[in-house]
Amino acid sequence: MKYLKILYVQVIIGIIAGVAVGALFPAFFPTAKLISDTFINMIRMVIAPVIFFTLVSGIAGAGNMKKVGRVGVKALVYFEVVTTLALIVGLITANVVKPGKGITVPHSTAKQVTEISEQANAINWGEFFSHIVPPNIIDAFAKGDILQILFFSVLFAIGLKMMGSAGESLLISFEKINRVLFNVLKLIMRVSPIGAFGGMAYTIGKFGFATLVILSKLLLTFYLTSILFILVILHLICRYFKINLWKLLGYIKEEILIILGSSSSEAALPSVMQKLVAAGCEKEVVGLVIPTGYSFNLDGTTIYLSMAVIFLAQAYGVDLSLMQQLTIIGILLLTSKGAAAVTGSGFIVLASTLTTLKVIPLEGLALLIGVDRFMSEGRAIINFIGNSIATVIIAKSENAIDMEVYKKVVDLKTPPASA
Repeated sequence: MKYLKILYVQVIIGIIAGVAVGALFPAFFPTAKLISDTFINMIRMVIAPVIFFTLVSGIAGAGNMKKVGRVGVKALVYFEVVTTLALIVGLITANVVKPGKGITVPHSTAKQVTEISEQANAINWGEFFSHIVPPNIIDAFAKGDILQILFFSVLFAIGLKMMGSAGESLLISFEKINRVLFNVLKLIMRVSPIGAFGGMAYTIGKFGFATLVILSKLLLTFYLTSILFILVILHLICRYFKINLWKLLGYIKEEILIILGSSSSEAALPSVMQKLVAAGCEKEVVGLVIPTGYSFNLDGTTIYLSMAVIFLAQAYGVDLSLMQQLTIIGILLLTSKGAAAVTGSGFIVLASTLTTLKVIPLEGLALLIGVDRFMSEGRAIINFIGNSIATVIIAKSENAIDMEVYKKVVDLKTPPASA
């Protein structure tokens, strides 16, 4: 009975119950969606203030501006290298396994595909970087635009630091507010098993298992590729920096399970920031790397996008040359960076990529609509794991992590003092 008090055990029970209810009572899916959306909204309501107060108190409280700039540049370089590797892994696996061979393509364009293509055409990817600067910070907080909040938080922290001792009282107040927010987060996380139940009941109830049979090869290929990416690429990176990948994954297992249930990596963002700070990572590094990674370090999404393009090419019998596949890598390196800033990002970015390539019919997106939900959990989990690892590695490379605290909390699994 004592195991039932452990959060990740409760989440596992919620996921299993959600699958059972979704399968036995598919008509329950609208109610299940309300449960899942309510839980995710509870998390989203604290994301913006947690990023703001964590980053401001971290930079203004202890950091220096040179270090902030160095961490930012280092993070972006790391993100670009790792996401490029993710794209290459996705392309190679799709070419070897050929999940699109033998698939019957639809003869009519679904209404959803038309809507997606219209949204893709409306996106001006050249405006993505200018979008980082918010015209109205209140609006940015209201919309929960992570990059805009991040940009303003860095400027605010610099302004506060320039005040010197005169800004200490405000800084102390910010740190107290941050503690209150994390207490609010603890209350929200208590209902995470219910959120996971709702997410799984909605997915199974609405889409059912039938769609898995038709595109099972693509689904299995995607998940096997994602596991391969963790076991090879991320594991080798961790070994190089002398970080134990498995112990780190064990430390964040509750968040991984919550993402599995809710299909949203946002559901774990505030919690993992708190955990990484408690594990010895400096606040300014966590505050910079995690939010930035949610837009620029989408390993799972890039694997999915590269595999989806090759899958559709195989389904339509389009033989892509090596140069065309290299072009796909180049295009996806750009378009995938905007994925987190767009609602329904996976399909919209994919539609934008197909529009740019002009060799694969856009109607092929109809093939992926039914099975996409079953891959969204995998994308979100890989994105989350990639960002957690990136934060620890960048912190270690900057000597911005107390390894004694890290080993005590992560390796020995001693509860952090902040908990």
